[in-house]
Amino acid sequence: MSTYSRRKFLKISAATVTVASGAAGAAGAAASAKAAAAPDKPSKRAAQGVQRIPTYCDICFWKCGAIASVRDGVLWKIEGNPEDPLSRGRLCPRGTGGIGAHFDPDRLKRPLIRKQERGQEVWAEVSWDEAFAYIATKMHAIKETYGPESVAMFAHGIGGNFLKHTLKAFGTPNFAAPSFAQCRGPRDVGFRLTFGEDVGSPERTDIKNAQCLVLIGSHLGENMHNSQVQEFAEAVGNGASIIVVDPRFSVAASKARHYLPIKPGTDLALLLAWMHVLVEEGLYDKEYVAAHGFGFDQFAARIASCTPEWAYPETGIDPAVIRETAREMARHRPATLVHPGRHATWYGDDTQRSRAVALLNALLGSWGHKGGFYAPSSMDVPGYPYPAYPKPAKPKLDNPGMRYPFAHEAISTGIREATITGAPYPIKAWFTYATNLIQALPNEDETIKAIKNLDLLVVVDVIPNEIAGWADVVLPEAVYLERFDDLNVELFREPFVALRQPVVDAPHGQKPNWWMAKKLAETLGLAQYYPWKDIEEYLDHRLTAAGMSLADLKTRGIVRGAPQPTVVEEGASLAFETPSGKIEFYSLQLEKAGFDPVPVYTRHAEGPPASFRLLFGRSPVHSFSRTQSNRILSDMMDENEVWLNADMARRMDLKSGDYVCLRNQDGVVSNRVRVKATERIRPDCVYMVHGFGHTARGLKHAFGKGASDSQLVTRYATDPLMGGTGMNVNFVTIEPEAARG
Repeated sequence: MSTYSRRKFLKISAATVTVASGAAGAAGAAASAKAAAAPDKPSKRAAQGVQRIPTYCDICFWKCGAIASVRDGVLWKIEGNPEDPLSRGRLCPRGTGGIGAHFDPDRLKRPLIRKQERGQEVWAEVSWDEAFAYIATKMHAIKETYGPESVAMFAHGIGGNFLKHTLKAFGTPNFAAPSFAQCRGPRDVGFRLTFGEDVGSPERTDIKNAQCLVLIGSHLGENMHNSQVQEFAEAVGNGASIIVVDPRFSVAASKARHYLPIKPGTDLALLLAWMHVLVEEGLYDKEYVAAHGFGFDQFAARIASCTPEWAYPETGIDPAVIRETAREMARHRPATLVHPGRHATWYGDDTQRSRAVALLNALLGSWGHKGGFYAPSSMDVPGYPYPAYPKPAKPKLDNPGMRYPFAHEAISTGIREATITGAPYPIKAWFTYATNLIQALPNEDETIKAIKNLDLLVVVDVIPNEIAGWADVVLPEAVYLERFDDLNVELFREPFVALRQPVVDAPHGQKPNWWMAKKLAETLGLAQYYPWKDIEEYLDHRLTAAGMSLADLKTRGIVRGAPQPTVVEEGASLAFETPSGKIEFYSLQLEKAGFDPVPVYTRHAEGPPASFRLLFGRSPVHSFSRTQSNRILSDMMDENEVWLNADMARRMDLKSGDYVCLRNQDGVVSNRVRVKATERIRPDCVYMVHGFGHTARGLKHAFGKGASDSQLVTRYATDPLMGGTGMNVNFVTIEPEAARG
């Protein structure tokens, strides 16, 4: 194993090339898609000339401030809002291509009610009133038989706020976002156990001021979180030392001074060895640890045996490289940032691995310091004075008996499990908002089994994806460029409030989520929970209470608050909401609950002979499985590939561009997928971009293109601390394309 020398800094190619092509292609896509997406009636916004209307993006959860341009009544392009602290005047490739969602000819157009068995995708178009009457009748029947608690909702993004409000008014406590148990949950819990706080979303990482940035399986430049990628480019341009740990030579690795091609599943061993070096050689921030640490001596004793020589046979990383990179981190402390990552659900021990990341940052003194983790702030915008919700007669059921004692958010797979088993009580209705559970949750068969136990499945979305194919009722939402949403009162480096507002009309009478939520509440007899006549009245009430103006926000898109001290160097103080009031190197919370108070490495199981560990990640031009029908974004990437080590490809007589199928350890065979034979990945694993291989027939453009990693994730390891689902525990073999079926 050797490290790679850093080359002269070049701008992140994946970002810069696709941003340019997205901007250039936007106008052309608008023109070409116009006929396919012709509206039912002329737009009321058909003003001549160019209008520039601020809003904020919804292609991913980052919610970047944007300005949309409408030319002669037709959506033309979308750019970053220079006043927005998140976008800083630039959108990522996905955001720039966001206008493709408006013109998407595959998008849902009218309310649908299922006419045959679930999953057959046979529908009848109905009126909005018919759809709400059907839903309300089913909900009242469920409430009468099982209680209102037997309704659950899964949501992704700010657009779900009003539907949650309606269902809380109905009487259910059961709400979950897959982003917790299937993505960031272990990271958040690991940092809470150590510092008493989450890292937040967007993350509170001061990347632009970091002098040393450590990325462990975090693919900045491919995982396109806008402001982080901009700051990453700044850090590299400023000469920051980049250390990348990854089985795959990613875009980020191409900027690294040290690239460590680690064996998958052994990251915790490397983290423990790094911490051993810092403690053993006295390189950690002694003053910081003495002032703010709890249980350091016990922690040091626990990691005393975790030498680089011990880690070498596990990780494949030479002991000299482990020492060299640990010393590199120490040289730049406290401006050394070990990035917490985001998609942290890997092997089932993910909270402890994330806790090790937090502890490594604590040794370096980065929490609260410039170039490390800053303290975010937000503006004070009062909520709307709604009537009190009814008190549910039954508790939340996602985590019965606190089986996962450190879960502070709902566990999506816990709701799924209760839907299958009926314990601790039955779940008979699901609402899903902007989340494709077929691809978001591991083990598709378990999700379908749960759906078959439901009396009602309502899907609110903009495209006819896989979960919509199993729905009883599908409600077509207006895309973000066609609707108002709730205010974005962001917790960030600079406090601000942002407005999402419609810039064009929905072409086929699709409705915004707030309108659906209000109409459903009225149909259910819950009109008192919507005392406002429309969302503009709601928004104006909240903004007026905060001393702001809706009219002003419509014009500007963003209102910024007074900057606050964010790091110690600016006058911020350190406080830790842990039981000890300090950074917990040794966790009495964990010890009391029967878990290791200091992370302990356990070797993970290997796969069957001749198999490869399946790894998956993101593309800079797509968001999960939401954007493959967007013609602008699919033009840049219309199917995924399977990365295969070049030596292994030669042994198998495969070359780049050949189509193969993947068969997992349980016999599931993928769609055909192209091979990418490359030296940039270890020989013991393969890698795919998530979100392809769509099976929903309504997604005519994306149907069958590429392979679905989700279908191959039939096994998962549940994190005992917080219920997250580790999904990097699946293995595949590679077979000729004809093997499918």
